[in-house]
Parts: sequence; C-alpha cells; structure tokens
Amino acid sequence: MSKFKEVNPKLDLPNQELEILEFWDKENIFKKSLDLHKKAKRFVFFEGPPTANAKPGLHHLISRYFKDLWPRFKTMQGFLVERKAGWDTHGLPVEISVEKELGLKNKQDIEKYGIAKFNQKAKESVWKYKELWEEFTKRSAFWLDLDKPYISHNPKYIESLWWIIKQTWDKKLLYQGYKVVPYCTRCGTALSSHEVAQGYKEVEENSIYIKFKLKDEKNTYILAWTTTPWTLPGNVALAVGSDIIYSKVKVNNEYLILAKDLVEKVFGKPKKSETEFKGKKLLNKEYEPLFPEAIKTKDKAWYILPGDFVTTEDGTGVVHTAVMYGEDDYRLGDEVGLPKIHTVSPEGLFLPSVKKWAGKYVKDPKVEKGIVADLDKRGLLLKEVLYKHDYPFCWRCASPLLYYAMDSWFIKMSALQNQLLANNETINWIPKHLQEGRFGEWLRGVKDWAISRNRYWGTPLPIWKSDSDKIICVGSFEELKKLAKNPIKNDFDPHKPEIDEIILLKDGEEYKRVPDVIDTWFDSGSMPFAQWHYPFENKDRIDKGLSFPADFIAEAVDQTRGWFYTLLAVSTILDKGAPYKNVISLGHILDKHGKKMSKSKGNVVDPWMIFEKYGSDVLRWYFYTVNQPGLPKNFDEDILKQVNRRFVLTLWNTLSFFVTYANLDNFNPENKKPKSSNVLDKWILTSLNQTIYIVTNSLEQYDVISATSAIELLINDLSNWYIRRSRKRFWKSEDDKDKKQAYQTLYWVLKNISLMLAPFMPMTAEIIYDVLKQNKDPISVHLNDWPSFDKDNRDQKVIDDMSQVRKIVEMGHNLREEAKIRVRQPLGKMSITIKSLSDELINLIKEELNIKELILGAKKNMLDTDINLELEKEGLAREIVRSVQALRKNQGLEVSDRIKLYYDDSDNIIIEAFNDFADYIKTEVLATEIISSSKKANESVKINDKNLSIGLEKDE
Repeated sequence: MSKFKEVNPKLDLPNQELEILEFWDKENIFKKSLDLHKKAKRFVFFEGPPTANAKPGLHHLISRYFKDLWPRFKTMQGFLVERKAGWDTHGLPVEISVEKELGLKNKQDIEKYGIAKFNQKAKESVWKYKELWEEFTKRSAFWLDLDKPYISHNPKYIESLWWIIKQTWDKKLLYQGYKVVPYCTRCGTALSSHEVAQGYKEVEENSIYIKFKLKDEKNTYILAWTTTPWTLPGNVALAVGSDIIYSKVKVNNEYLILAKDLVEKVFGKPKKSETEFKGKKLLNKEYEPLFPEAIKTKDKAWYILPGDFVTTEDGTGVVHTAVMYGEDDYRLGDEVGLPKIHTVSPEGLFLPSVKKWAGKYVKDPKVEKGIVADLDKRGLLLKEVLYKHDYPFCWRCASPLLYYAMDSWFIKMSALQNQLLANNETINWIPKHLQEGRFGEWLRGVKDWAISRNRYWGTPLPIWKSDSDKIICVGSFEELKKLAKNPIKNDFDPHKPEIDEIILLKDGEEYKRVPDVIDTWFDSGSMPFAQWHYPFENKDRIDKGLSFPADFIAEAVDQTRGWFYTLLAVSTILDKGAPYKNVISLGHILDKHGKKMSKSKGNVVDPWMIFEKYGSDVLRWYFYTVNQPGLPKNFDEDILKQVNRRFVLTLWNTLSFFVTYANLDNFNPENKKPKSSNVLDKWILTSLNQTIYIVTNSLEQYDVISATSAIELLINDLSNWYIRRSRKRFWKSEDDKDKKQAYQTLYWVLKNISLMLAPFMPMTAEIIYDVLKQNKDPISVHLNDWPSFDKDNRDQKVIDDMSQVRKIVEMGHNLREEAKIRVRQPLGKMSITIKSLSDELINLIKEELNIKELILGAKKNMLDTDINLELEKEGLAREIVRSVQALRKNQGLEVSDRIKLYYDDSDNIIIEAFNDFADYIKTEVLATEIISSSKKANESVKINDKNLSIGLEKDE
C-alpha cells in the first residue's frame, strides 16, 4: 500500500527550495536530464553573457526566469537542450571598474600605470563576483552548464573573432574611415551607434539663436540656432534649404533672415516680412566668422550652402555647420571641400586656437555660458531658450558624448541592409511589434558599425599595416605564426601589449599592428560561433545546424539595439541567415510607482531578500503572470503576497487535503488516467486535458500569459469547485468504488499539474512531485515526459454543462446574499428558467446552494426564502457542526480523531436540533457520542443569535 509523504500545512517555500537545490545537486538532476535525451533532436538555446565584475540584481532575474522556462519545457518534450553558460569579460565596463579601483582618471593614467598591469587587473576583476553569480544562478533554479562556459577573453574565443573579422575583410566590408563618430572624451574612444542608443537621457539645456553678419549687406544677419554652443568656434559654413521660403524681418534696426514658417515661433508673435525668397537666393553668400582666430585656412569657408538635412521643424531653418562635429556637417563639408580643422582635442578640451577658452572642457556649463556671454557682448546673440531634448551619454561612464571626426575602423553594415531586413523577417518577435517597429526601424536606418576602440582590455583588431600602408588582416593564430618576424610561443597572450610587439614580415616589408581593440559587442554578437571555437573546432555544430541557429533567446528590451542586433549583424556578415528563430524582448523592472530603480532613490530591491522571504518560484510566477513579457513591470512586494496566497497556497492546501485523506485510507494510486462515471471526475479530467492542450500550444507559440492563465484557472477550479463538491466522497463515502475514483482522479490531476508546473516553478513542482511520486516513477519531476493530451477528445459539453451549473450556483449565492441568508441555512426550493439538466448536475446545485428542490423551466429565476421549523433546525445543526469543527482545530485534533461531544443549552429549538440531527452531527464531526453536560460543555459559542456551550474530548 502507498503512503504519501506528509505535507506540512504551513508551506515554507524558501527553505523547501533550498532542500530541492541540494537534492538536484546531490542527484545531478540537470546532467541526468541532458543524458536522457543526448541522442534526441536538438532545441538550441543561446545564453547572453553577463559580466561578473558587478553584483547581480533583481533585473537580472527576469531574463533568467524566461530563459529557463523553454529549455525545461522542450527537455520534457524529449529534446536535447544544451545550455552553455557564458561570460562577457572584455570592454569598457570592465576597464572603468578597474580605473575606479586603481584611482585612474584617464587613458594617460592607464598608460603611466602600465598597460600590461592594467589588463592583468582587468582580467582578474571580471571574476570578482563569479561565485556570487553562480550562486545566484543556482538559487534562481536557472539550469546552465557552469562547468564549461564560454569566456570572451579566452584565446580560442578570440581566434574565432579574428576569423570572423577576416571574413569581413575578405568581403570588403571592413574599412578604415575618417568620420564623425559618437565619442567619449573620458574613455577616449569612439562608440558604435547601438552603444549610443543605450545611453540617451532627456536633458534641459539652453539653446541659442545666433546672428551671423552677412558681408556686403548693411545690418543684415542670417539667424541660426544650436543646442551645442561649444561647436560654434568650429563653424565653417551655414546650410539652408534651397526650396524653403525665407523671410527678412526687421528687428531693432537690424534685418534678420530665417525660415518664414518659423518667424512666429522664434519671436513669439507675427513679424512683418520686408521681403521673402527661396533659400537658393542665399547660396554662396559670405558671412563674417564668429571666432575668426579659431580656424586658420586658405580653403573657402564661412559661406552659405544647400543642405538636404535642413528642416523647419525646429530652430530657424538655418543650420550652423561645424564639419568636425556633426555627421551631416561632415558629409556636406566633404562634398564641397570645407576645411577639416579641429578646435577641440580628443580629451574634449578647446585647442590653443580657441584662445579665450583654450584648455577648458567644452561641455563645462561655465564654458558654454562664457561662449554665450561673449556672443551677447558682441551683439551676435538674439536670445537663449530652455530646450528639452534627448542627449547621448556614454553607456558606461555616463559622460556626455561628442560627435567628433576621427579615424575609426568600420564594418559596412549599410551594404548589408537588405540582408538584415530579410533575415529579420524570418524571426518570431515577442512582442510582435518590435519586428517592424523598434528593431525594424533600426535596421532601416542602419549605420556602418564603428568597430574599433582606442582602448586596452579587449579583443585586438587583427590588422597589421606597413609603412607603405599595405594591410594584412590575420584570420587565425596559425596564420599569425607563419607571418611573424620572430617565433611566437604556443601559449602567447593575444591581448595588448604582447600582441602589439608581434611584427609581421611579408615580401620584405614589416607590418605593425594597428593599436585598436574591438567593440565588446562584437564579442557577444559572435558568441554563436566563438563559443565553439568555430571554424577551428566543432564545425558540425554550425554547418550541420546542431548548435545554430538558436531556437530561442531572451533578454531585456535594451538588447534590441545591443545583443539582439549584434547577433544578427555578425550572422548576416557570415551569410548564415538569422541567428535565432524566436526572441522574447522583456520589459524593464521598475519600482511599484513605475520609477526606475536606483540606489540614490533608495528603491532598489535585493533579490536575496526576496529569496529568503518568499522563495524564488513565487517571484518567477509573478514575472510570468503580471503582464505581457514586453511591458515594463512595476515590482510590488504586496503582489508577491497575493501570488503566494491566491495561487501557491491554494495548490498547497489542495495537495495537503489529498495526502491527509489518501494516507488515512491507504490509497494506492495507479499510474494511468482514471476512468470514472462521476460527473465531477469527468469534468476535472476534461479540464485537465484542455489545460495541457492550451499550455502546450501556448508555450509552442511563446505565449506565457495564456499558458499561466490556463494553469491558474485549473488550480482554482480544482480547489474551489472539484474539492468542495467532492469533499464527502473522500472521507465519508460508503461507496468504495466512488471513493477510489475520487482519489485516483485527484491524484492524477495533481501529478499532471506538477509536470505542467515544472518549467514555470521548477522547485515548487519538484516539491509537489516528491510528495506524489511512486516507486516506479523517475526520481525528479524534470526527468519526466511532458504530460500528454487527447486533442480529439476534449468533450466540450462536459465543460459547458459544468459552466452552466456554476453560473446557476453563482446566481443562487447572489440571491441568498440579497436575502441575507447564510448558505448553512437550508432552503426549500429554487426556480430557474433552464429547462433541462441531468440528475447529477441538479444534485450538485442543490448541495452547493443547500436547497431541497430545484424547479426547472420556470418563467424567471427565483429563490424561495421561507424558512419553516424543520429547515431552521437543520440550519442550526449545520451551525453546530461549524462551531465544533472550529473547536477541533483549536485543540489540535487530527482529521481522523474521534470525539465525545458535550453541550448545555436551555433553548428548546437547539435541543431539538441536537436530537433530530444527531446522526448528521456525529458523522460530520466524528463524534461517537453527543452528551448533555453542563460541567463539560465549557466553550461558549454563538449559534445564529443564540448562545450555546459545547465541549469535546478525544475518544480514545
């Protein structure tokens, strides 16, 4: 005979989860789940690599929960789902943390400290919190192969990156260009457009309207507008729209020229125009430079040009052009031959040619105010206006970026735009709108990838140059060794500064490596290939589709223009198509008021506190169910309490009920779907079948909300309808066959719920499964097959009939509430308009509503609220049972304990209730005797409006 494990009525998930983690570790359950399907069809998952130089936080949990769900689901469906962990170990995030640790302020400090020592520190720092991250991963039940991770600074990983760069070079997609790029003066390096996209902040700054004096036209100025006063010393031209209509207006004896459509916006009221003309009339007119000493040139400058980028949305319809500090500016200047002269150093300081502010930081508010004041003093400032706009900041050090002309290496992504868009069309995006929206828009406006970084700790760009500007792009370590002037040891470090010391020799010419390293996003975007050291090893994993493309990936929405993009970019460069088939882009975690979490605001939530207080699985379920994956999630601890009470405890109490009575009756389950003639069993088994069907299909469609909603509905139906209406079948049914059917049905439903819950709440599912499993069952819920369903036999009539019954019951309860009559008080009859119901369903309604008769086919729904003496006595008997049950619980009696019941009452109708319904009361409270005794009836209770003294003692 079976004996199920006892269930503590008080669920303690935090500690029970820890026990499950120990069990998994001891029994090596994750490895066993992989071994179970090692020859099966593969489901490919990519892990986006974190950096372990900072502690994990709550925002890291949501992606881990979503990433863990589908690999578990597909494993139970019979797939092999390898889950290789990864570590992102290069780049600015690492360098900046090391700089802070060492007290270094800039690149000069790093080079003074020593690049070799600095990179060694960087290499060490990336493992600062490795153990904490691994513990965090395990505590959240995110199954990853942490023993054999890919690491982006490992030589083999770097060699694969070099191979990819070589393919890019061979396809003539890699080039060196002098362009305006987003540039961080603190970090001293250019950034890529997708990095810039992650660092925008809304700022309020003073924008200024500047008057440029036209030559040869008395008191006539052309009016321009800028939000970056620091670029004005670098002004070399003004751009207008050839077909835009401009007005010449008189202001204080001066004539100002600006776009007609913007006159009222600039001056706040209409201004009479002296004359109007198209912008083409202004072309080639010369004006006096604002800062003539800043740029010395013999090239033609300080004149008006046509610009296709000029609009009348903001400003004046005249664009101030500083060739070295704007993408449109540079393109225009390159086309017409404007002078390319810097007024700002790479450190963001004005050069000596800008005499008044030489050596000053250009984004210093005092400096910008000084420039504005100088213009105002010289009568060249019309006005200042506060302007709110988005400004790019460095995504890691938070310094304001400058658009700055410099040498960089680029990948010509613009040439691959059509392929990028075509590959994107093959991807299933969740949420769907990202495909054509945020992501699609990014691809339609794709820019060449500024891939080089003038930094230290990163994958070195494998480009060597000779004095005659010949270039060698190295695609492997073997190729490097063949071309090296001097022998290279096998275990050489391919990082700076060792790599910079390697000289190549070809056809008698020496080649030196360019000093740049690669954008760390290239590292992470190349992980599908580099994690396997492709193509030097594991070629079948890529070429035969064993590990590529990914069937599924998931990260936060900011990765839309980060990892999601770079994965697609690298795969497209290699002509490999889309690197992932399904992607979930997750909304950010905010505080309960919808504010971004930050230490300064004091609204950061410690995930370990949540683990200790609620466990991990409750948080999982919250993130799965609170809203659609792509929406922001306002984290509120109170909702966790609701999840625990509404969902987890409901399930736990159902399990506890089953185990309590199953063990009392020594129920021995069969490992097969039960066959039952009982209408409740048929209904809950059909509901289970439909739920498995819905959950399976929803997960196949990556629809987590539909899946979890179906599970919640099933558990609610199981507890609040099936158990409630079946309760007597378990503990006082005289029909052994019916009782066994009830046990087998509830066992089967609970066991299948544990299987369905396994991907969603892996530890809770294991706890439930551990209680229910039999000797022949697999040792873990995660070593089971996914529950099956009968898609052709979902018996909708059973569901519809029970739904109708419950609607009638709900109506009946509402009528009782209106009449203020408790359910424990029996009533005579209820009339309903429905014409036909089976006897079983009629009996369910009568029992639930506590009525003696249900009349079908009435003209309207009506509850008979008349209570005669017999009904009143029966109602009192039910109230007596309720009071005795409460006393049993308070005295800590077991469910099966028999008692002697004592009462003392002077009210005749209560005495009659005890006498007339003695058998009913005995059966309900397990009383062997009911005895009138004023001495032992020592507990005072209220029965309706009557006082009653009762007592009980265990009958040994």
